[in-house]
Amino acid sequence: MAYNLTEAQINEIVSRVVSEFKSAPKAPAAAKDWDATQYKGRKLIGVYETMEEAIEVANAGYKAVRSMSVADREKIITAIRNLCRAEAPIMAEIGVAETKMGRVDHKTAKHNLVADKTPGTEDIVEEAKTGDNGLTLTEMAPFGVVGAITPSTNPSETVICNSIGMIAAGNGVVFNPHPGAIATSNYAVDLVNRAVYSAGGPKVLVASVVKPTLDTANVMYKHPSIKLLVCTGGPGVVKAVLSSGKKAIGAGAGNPPVIVDDTADIDKAAKDIIDGCTFDNNLPCIAEKEVFVFENVADRLIAGMQKNGCILLTRAQADELAKVVLVEKAGKDGKVKKIVNRDCVGRDCRVILEKIGIKVGPEIRCAIAEVPFEHDFVQEELMMPILGIVRVKNIDEAIDLAVKAEHGNRHTAHMHSKNIDNLTAFARAVETTIFVKNAPSYAGIGFGGEGHTTFTIAGPTGEGITSARSFTRKRRCVMVDSFRII
Repeated sequence: MAYNLTEAQINEIVSRVVSEFKSAPKAPAAAKDWDATQYKGRKLIGVYETMEEAIEVANAGYKAVRSMSVADREKIITAIRNLCRAEAPIMAEIGVAETKMGRVDHKTAKHNLVADKTPGTEDIVEEAKTGDNGLTLTEMAPFGVVGAITPSTNPSETVICNSIGMIAAGNGVVFNPHPGAIATSNYAVDLVNRAVYSAGGPKVLVASVVKPTLDTANVMYKHPSIKLLVCTGGPGVVKAVLSSGKKAIGAGAGNPPVIVDDTADIDKAAKDIIDGCTFDNNLPCIAEKEVFVFENVADRLIAGMQKNGCILLTRAQADELAKVVLVEKAGKDGKVKKIVNRDCVGRDCRVILEKIGIKVGPEIRCAIAEVPFEHDFVQEELMMPILGIVRVKNIDEAIDLAVKAEHGNRHTAHMHSKNIDNLTAFARAVETTIFVKNAPSYAGIGFGGEGHTTFTIAGPTGEGITSARSFTRKRRCVMVDSFRII
């Protein structure tokens, strides 16, 4: 159907549209609906002005949970899981809007993964030993109140994952979220408290602050009611937690390498690597960061990657892009070092490429480039959909370079191969907490692979893939010459 408009009517429509455009808010449309203290006018539960108040309330919550049975605790965990699934899209949307990082669909999937595969009270297992001298019982007890540092890359996912495990262990929790994801993290804190209360628990069991800072973190580190510290973040905050003098669990940075040898299913490897590298725009710390491929299959792998949504950059383009995604900054010691450009972390590939004048459509998920081992695309953990590719002659060279590129973080590594000897040799050499074979990186945290999930992967302190039992302390009860029936 056609409409014949007069010139005056057209001018009126144009004028109205222009007026509405000029008056539109510059912030994301959803921003008016939330901040660090409220969501759509509803005050968030468990968010306080001071860290001292947050710790006091979390401690009261812990004391209430101590009197509850394990079955009651599991009811709380179930309620958290259900509410997390129901509100996963909300948290995903807030997360992307606030941090400008990642993808809503992938963040929704991560929240569902947390709800489905984070262990609960079933992870708390007692031990009993009997002998000629009687019975000894070892039980896994809570610490009390856990102080947790959470990242901006997986903010609400980490809050909920940690809350499930820590509450299953019988603890209360206080969070000091990353300043770049306060609203997202505090929404998750509110969600947990709503679920806990709905299942018969205290009104507040996990707590946070309106404005997390280094000062609030220091209060948390030193407060006598905090018995365990858990940090998921960069090397700076992990070092601070480990220097606190308290029991601490540290989940630090990684730079996961991938090796592809000439026995691999190359087409599958190409798809798996790109699927893993681009999941939530490379924000997960386990994601593929650089590739070492046998030179006799390198062309096939690169062609396969291009078929799976990649653009192949020239060396000149890669060098130009490296100067954009990494910036130089003087440290406290006066030395200039390269740091990741926050405006590029977790952004869509097309947004990053536009910064050097390359325009691509949304179908391009990742930028790949053949580079030497010394290149920034290999040496730096970028946390963005950019992948450096290095050709190698054989397995010995591949392992040598991959181990060096991992920088001793012992976090995560990947390999695509059907050669058991090669797989074994790399696994032994790299010594990472997670080693994924012939699958996308996210299989390592239970997404499409077996095993439970976590967003706190404690390589530096040795707990590895943390779960409820990681947040417990062992207590022993000994009965001599009794309770043995044989």
